[in-house]
Amino acid sequence: MKRREFSLAAAAAASASAFSFVATPALAQAAFKEGKDYAKLSKPVATTAGAGKVEVIEFFWYSCPHCHAFEPAFAAWKSAVPADVVVQRVPVGFNASFVPQQKLYYALLAMGKLDEVHTKVFQAIHVERNRLAKDDDIFAWVGKQGVDVNKFKEAYNSFTVSNQVRKATQLQQDYNVEGVPSIGVAGRFYTDGTMAGNMANVLRVTDHLIAVSRKG
Repeated sequence: MKRREFSLAAAAAASASAFSFVATPALAQAAFKEGKDYAKLSKPVATTAGAGKVEVIEFFWYSCPHCHAFEPAFAAWKSAVPADVVVQRVPVGFNASFVPQQKLYYALLAMGKLDEVHTKVFQAIHVERNRLAKDDDIFAWVGKQGVDVNKFKEAYNSFTVSNQVRKATQLQQDYNVEGVPSIGVAGRFYTDGTMAGNMANVLRVTDHLIAVSRKG
């Protein structure tokens, strides 16, 4: 979903089921090119993966129907990456209305509940039509997921989560993120569905960029 489409997300949610991950054999075998399938950042971004590791970031937004459609494929890919690849998700914040869902993500992370609840957030928004766009709506929904609401509120309103939200927004700007879902690799490369052609190719481009990053 491109930045200009964000205001249309609610109406577009029904299109998620039509999102395709199918690529032709020819595309699967194609050589990926800088400037076409991915961009090389003019200014490298600092990473936190550590020496000998390659950091991969998925930029996403819970209310984006394309992120919802991409999540199963990305989760499967993430579960199979080599030991030297460090994968993280970063919730984008293109304006103030995005902040509650950014805080939702990082509060769940702080409580160790993210793996358990992450996909349920997508389900609530895109299937159950619960927008989860405001604090009180989020608190009410979280309480129904077996999460301690008081502890969640404490994390949600904490300095730590606020700082993570700030860093996430800065990281998205550093990578020049124009739409979601999209991928940053090693603080040096960026790709998305528009550049790569579809999201299946985004994962293939990501594998290619991981290999390039290993070479230095």
